Amino acid sequence: MSELSTPQTGSPLLDRCPDSLPAHYYFDPAHHDLELKRIWRRNWIYAGRVNDLPAMTVRRLAIAGENLILVKDGDGTIACFHNTCRHRGAELCSAAETRLAAKLIVCPYHAWAYDLKGNLRSTPYVSVTGDFRKEDHGLFKVNVRLWNGLIFICLADPPPDFERVPDLGAKALDHWPMTELMTGRTMVKELACNWKIFWENYNECLHCPGIHPELCEVVPIYGKGYMAANEAPDWTPASPERGTRLKPGARSWTVSGEPCGPDFPGLSEEEKARGQTFVTLYPTTYLVAHVDYVRVVSLRPLGPERTELRAEWLFAKATLEAPGFDLQAATALVERVVAEDGAASEMNQRGLKSSAFTAGRLMPQEYDVFNFQQWVRRQLEG
Repeated sequence: MSELSTPQTGSPLLDRCPDSLPAHYYFDPAHHDLELKRIWRRNWIYAGRVNDLPAMTVRRLAIAGENLILVKDGDGTIACFHNTCRHRGAELCSAAETRLAAKLIVCPYHAWAYDLKGNLRSTPYVSVTGDFRKEDHGLFKVNVRLWNGLIFICLADPPPDFERVPDLGAKALDHWPMTELMTGRTMVKELACNWKIFWENYNECLHCPGIHPELCEVVPIYGKGYMAANEAPDWTPASPERGTRLKPGARSWTVSGEPCGPDFPGLSEEEKARGQTFVTLYPTTYLVAHVDYVRVVSLRPLGPERTELRAEWLFAKATLEAPGFDLQAATALVERVVAEDGAASEMNQRGLKSSAFTAGRLMPQEYDVFNFQQWVRRQLEG
């Protein structure tokens, strides 16, 4: 609930039209560098799924201008380090992903070797004097947190409390078998827009009637420009509905509205009835959990006006292996929605670079855009 909303009525709508963020926040290189420093290097950032990182593997990561490696040992323990040798700073891993033949990370330059916990184990070919201690020269560690089968890393030390990161709480997806799911489809797109623009698009549905006609068929309230029923100007706490429901007969976000596999066991009747559960983790990712599959959408800034968008569809193993399972039918609707959101975000980016545009105004239904922008402002204050 934002400070400008109207809690006395139970409506989330803003009670005025505040200014949006300044236009230069979306394209100025110096401001972008500030956001990398104060937002992307201080918060928990999505780094992939546990099940998609094989044991005894080193994978490169590029986050907030930092060159990192993820390491998974033979027991499934995951660690993250800066991709730099403690000898003279050479890059330890140049390939996107490398399988380890032994339980060591060996620098390809001078063969200094580290165990998979980052401890320095050997320094071949050199004489070592008394002022050098191996225990003082391990790899630079990065914080790792596993949550619902997802890997998050944080460059800050100490990191923020992860329990406060998911907007619905860390237990919001406890009824879904998250750690057991398999990745059935991954889509990666590079968008010509600032990362914040995609989040702002995510946080309102005023664009839905014009941008997402097929989605509005499945979720009728979106066709009115609302994210939920309680956004209607005439809504009151006595109204029969406050949330978001699918059209009659639909049970999931698929082309037909029919689930692509059996319902996940353990879901509550309310979780089944509402058709979708959104969980947001700024600045990096959001998840949408349905009765039959889960979607993970993540962002990574590549520059002031470039953003990598990744969408992953997760299914039960039995669903993926079922005779007649149609992956395209399961993902086609959302693939179109993501493409439409990407195009809208790029259109927004092109327009706000006008020299006449310095800042916008938010409408009452854009309360979650306001909340996101307030979050950005607080982060930038340090």
